[in-house]
Amino acid sequence: MSLTLLIGGARAGKSGLALALAERAGAPVSFVATARAIDEEMAERIERHRAERPSGWVTVEAPVDLRGALGRVPEGATAIVDCLTLWVSNLLEDGCDDEEVVAAAEAAAEAAGARDGRTIAVTNEVGAGIVPMHPLSRRYRDLLGRVNAIWASRASRALLVVAGRVLPLEEGWALLEDPGEAGRG
Repeated sequence: MSLTLLIGGARAGKSGLALALAERAGAPVSFVATARAIDEEMAERIERHRAERPSGWVTVEAPVDLRGALGRVPEGATAIVDCLTLWVSNLLEDGCDDEEVVAAAEAAAEAAGARDGRTIAVTNEVGAGIVPMHPLSRRYRDLLGRVNAIWASRASRALLVVAGRVLPLEEGWALLEDPGEAGRG
């Protein structure tokens, strides 16, 4: 039906907006969670996020198999994928190479865009800061940028969330079209 991508910095309001959009859709909601409780702080964070969600929502744990998790969301239900940032980190921690991550992103984004129901995906923009010093950090930043671009290319709507405010993102190639050519014949 439709895929919406919410992208922005940490704590910018992306997850809150995803929850509000899902509630407004009026359909059952499946929350596709990619976080792993790798330490006590992360376990507490996951519990806080669970408490923020309505009790009637279904949670689907998907730290790695995002495409499979989307396939388990009932037809017509709204799916929230939160978040691609952690998902890419999990794939790297599991030893995936860059091309495996890209292939998984393409398959999952295709599945998300083809669902019979709304899908709202949350991700971080990590490439707007300084160039990281460590090679793994640079690899992660670059790879997440590729994954975000893949998901944005499948999305019917992409929104940049900054400080709780939203800016719609247009496809870059559309800006290259000459508006005067439409009237010529």
